[in-house]
Amino acid sequence: MATGQDNACEITPGPGKRRFSRRSGFSDKIFSNVTLVFALVIALILVGLVIILAREAMPAITRFGFSFFTSSVWDPVKQIYGALPAIYGTLLSSAIGLLIAVPISLGAAIFLVELSPKWLQGPASLIIEMLAAIPSVIIGLWGLFVLVPVVRRPIESWLGTHLGMLPFFQGPPFGVGFLAAGIILAIMTIPIITAVSRDAMKAVPNEQREAMFALGATRWETIRQAVLPYCRSGIIGGIILGLGRALGETMAVTMVIGNSYKLTASLFSPGSTIASTIASQFSEASAGVSVGSLIYLALILFGVTLLVNVIARTLVWRMTSMKAAKK
Repeated sequence: MATGQDNACEITPGPGKRRFSRRSGFSDKIFSNVTLVFALVIALILVGLVIILAREAMPAITRFGFSFFTSSVWDPVKQIYGALPAIYGTLLSSAIGLLIAVPISLGAAIFLVELSPKWLQGPASLIIEMLAAIPSVIIGLWGLFVLVPVVRRPIESWLGTHLGMLPFFQGPPFGVGFLAAGIILAIMTIPIITAVSRDAMKAVPNEQREAMFALGATRWETIRQAVLPYCRSGIIGGIILGLGRALGETMAVTMVIGNSYKLTASLFSPGSTIASTIASQFSEASAGVSVGSLIYLALILFGVTLLVNVIARTLVWRMTSMKAAKK
């Protein structure tokens, strides 16, 4: 005769049913604990990275403090360092890249999901994914030998001739500079934003489109009023992923930006970013304040990237909450 304790330990299944026992409950606990350890490892890596960067940057943090953010001098001889031109160059080149990449990426994603014939969707998606897999050093070499001459003439020459009254388009057309770096970053972020936006649009239920068509809407009105609002959070997530790639890109930008450490409003002027400064200066830096300043730059870049991701997650959460509240 089975007791209540025996029934709790083992349940006799019917035909084709799974047999549950204490052993299965124990394995579930092991699996839960193991996955918890994996999650904690990721968090510990993040915390450890911050601690190590802060420790190595302490000589520069102690000496310069907050003035490191406002100074525009980078003089290894006098051991005086400031991060303002690098921060400015990072934000400016990333903004140019997104300004170019976002419209192209959204247009490509809309075409692939809503307008493209079925036979073209597969090859076009494959090409986009292959473009995302190209190493940055190869894109940088292409930018140096192909893009820079084109940027010099006719792009910068035309902009200087017709829009030279604006401070953004003043100065001689060097070819290397913020504009070339922004175009390179646009090329590198377009595949990411396009792929994420495409997947977000594919997730929109067909009922959304059919309802708009039933109301007499055109295809463009359906895309604008039904598809894009529904997948807005996914599109923003893709843009933020592209921004994260642009902020941290090193080799391609280093090859085409000119590596001039100064503040200027002209997009034709050579400049620098945080990543390019670290890449070009680290091999020649001496121990102490010099290395500490470069690691201080790395810590700033880490903080900017983390802040961008927090803002993105907050925006996505707010939009998701608003969408749920409307339902």
